[in-house]
Amino acid sequence: MAEPLPSGSADALEETLGRLSKKAGVQATIVLDRTSGAILKTSGQISWIRSTKTNGASSQAQSQVAFSTEANTSQPSEQQGAEELAALVWAFVKTAGTLVDEIDSEDELKLLRLRTRKQELVIVPDTKYLLIVIHETPPA
Repeated sequence: MAEPLPSGSADALEETLGRLSKKAGVQATIVLDRTSGAILKTSGQISWIRSTKTNGASSQAQSQVAFSTEANTSQPSEQQGAEELAALVWAFVKTAGTLVDEIDSEDELKLLRLRTRKQELVIVPDTKYLLIVIHETPPA
């Protein structure tokens, strides 16, 4: 699941996303800009990934990052859900990167895997992108 991101063209990124979306259990993918957290590309059903929460819970994370509206989403609620999830993940990656840097300044973050009862997020940081793959958690 943790395929390295292609360094180079947008076509290579599209090819990687196409391969990932065809894998069993993959629900959605999100590609973020590494420096700003802006959503560059989304695919799959993102709106149902986050359970209904009050806007106050996500407004703090969203206020920390300004996101682009270039996501390929069809409904405003799905776009909002993608932006909220992206803000949360981006903040999580920044915090994890700080932790790694504090432990060993010569090391770097290569992969984050966050597993819950309902889904698993695999986050692959790259120099230009953050790839987030969301897939269903298989029964134990």
